[in-house]
Amino acid sequence: MLASIREFFRVIFELKYIIPLLRYKWPELDSNASLAHSFQETVQEFGKKDFLYFEDETWTYTQTNEAANILANKLLNEGIDHGDRVVLFMENRPSFVISILALNKLGAIGVLINTSLTGAPLIHCINTSDSKKCIFGDELSDSLEGVLDKINITKSSDLLWVEDGNLNNCPEWASDVRKNLDHSKTSNLNETNKVIAGDTAFYIFTSGTTGVPKAALFPNVKIVAGSKNITIAGYRLTSEDCMYNCLPLYHSTGLILGLCACIQVGASTFIKRKFSASSFWPEVQKFKTTAFVYVGELCRYLSFQEPCKEEENNPMSKMVGNGLRPDLWDTFRNRFNVERICEIYGASEANGMFMNLLNKDQTIGMTNTDVKIFSYDVAEDKLKIDSNGKYIEIKDDSPGLALMKIGPNAIYNGYTDAQASEKKIITDVLEDGDRWFNTGDLLKTMDVGFALGRQHYQFVDRVGDTFRWKSENVSTNEVGEILNSFEQVNMANVFGVKVPNSEGRAGMVAFNCDPNTFDWNAFSSFVDEKLPSYARPVFVRIIEELETTGTFKLKKNELRDEAFHLDKVNNDLVYVREPKSESYTRLTSENYEQINNGSISF
Repeated sequence: MLASIREFFRVIFELKYIIPLLRYKWPELDSNASLAHSFQETVQEFGKKDFLYFEDETWTYTQTNEAANILANKLLNEGIDHGDRVVLFMENRPSFVISILALNKLGAIGVLINTSLTGAPLIHCINTSDSKKCIFGDELSDSLEGVLDKINITKSSDLLWVEDGNLNNCPEWASDVRKNLDHSKTSNLNETNKVIAGDTAFYIFTSGTTGVPKAALFPNVKIVAGSKNITIAGYRLTSEDCMYNCLPLYHSTGLILGLCACIQVGASTFIKRKFSASSFWPEVQKFKTTAFVYVGELCRYLSFQEPCKEEENNPMSKMVGNGLRPDLWDTFRNRFNVERICEIYGASEANGMFMNLLNKDQTIGMTNTDVKIFSYDVAEDKLKIDSNGKYIEIKDDSPGLALMKIGPNAIYNGYTDAQASEKKIITDVLEDGDRWFNTGDLLKTMDVGFALGRQHYQFVDRVGDTFRWKSENVSTNEVGEILNSFEQVNMANVFGVKVPNSEGRAGMVAFNCDPNTFDWNAFSSFVDEKLPSYARPVFVRIIEELETTGTFKLKKNELRDEAFHLDKVNNDLVYVREPKSESYTRLTSENYEQINNGSISF
């Protein structure tokens, strides 16, 4: 009884943060609400304050703003105008932040590309964006040089190279971004006054459920509203906070929930190229980071680390992100003493978002979007229907496919590809003519006690032909098509499998071949060349015959359940690519046991 009373008053206390969120109105589409305007307003108030910490660099808000103005003037003089698209291909570092601010000040669209892409996927992202220029980091010169003859940005003056630590010179096929910079042009630009909330600010690529990466549209209004709301009711962020951000800034989580949230309130942020579990707590202490933007995989790695002195009495008090599994919740609450965990759920292209506003355990929280959960046949990978041909809504706490209704208060921006956008919409769900966004995920409702009358939800799993590994969504169809182009593979069936002590699902592929003549070294090199690290299969199963459905879709469920387990795959051979190994090797009872007990960790 006493615990219930305490919980009641704790939730009531939360209202002072929730009420401003509920009262918040999205900016009008013709208003001057943009990332650039938000940043310039913050510079006026917090100009002398430290904004970015990166390696041995420190940038104040004013220094960052002046650098962005200088770059924006150069781009303007070189023909970049309102609505033009510019590729940004760079790792997390101050130059990336300066570049996105410069583009937004002009009303140009930043085409943010995954830094692990090479070959065909990289070509696709550049060419389909129809960009005028490409700003790229020296650290990715090799990846870009490998596709120069196939991209539609051909002039060296349009390929702007950005140094990375003075290690190399600008390649002859590109132009040094420092060329023709006028360092006197530090004032804010008049062109920014024309930038409005309805303008598209970024293309952020997502793998979707099938096919090649698709560009999700991010208007300024979504960036401003999203980052504003997450500071109010998510982190409870202020100008006194410093955020730890090691997520890629080409993704919406690291960019909007991380960087842009800091900009909204004048907070500082430590940005890092790539996550390192061993250096995490020492860096938290060094930069006194009070907030953390996360994905579940990072949290899993941190939980594996042996306790260290730096994690004791650490300043981290709040964290926002997605994918924190229930078994990790207690680790961050009790071992790391994080007071506030705001799990969210959404997608780059989605028309709504869930947020754990009340700081309840093991939930993605609630949403203002009209969401319904429907019975789903995972084996057939489709919604179930009743005898009248209607979808079956789930009324209890069973998992099902979550659909979010599209309407005036839940606008669906979709992708640049209209056909791809329509594939995410399901119509006539509850009544004729209604339109619903298909999340592609299984959710369930949950009882969290006193919750202000709002239904709370929990993430269960992904469905269909996408699995998540190393913080990335992997399209099984796309990976399969690439593997099929290897001359010794005639039909590849790709799926994700659970691995002990690992977050998400590791890639596995099944195909038919003669293992005695199959060139494993050549196959390994092919995989490394054609696929980003997160999409490379960890396991290979040599199977006698691949089964298909009546519509010739490859059957995955039985293979997914059998996975790499030697006691379930009958007489089939299984191969594994162990960490840091150059090639696949036979899975034996010895290394199988090491994978299961965590001695071999992926």
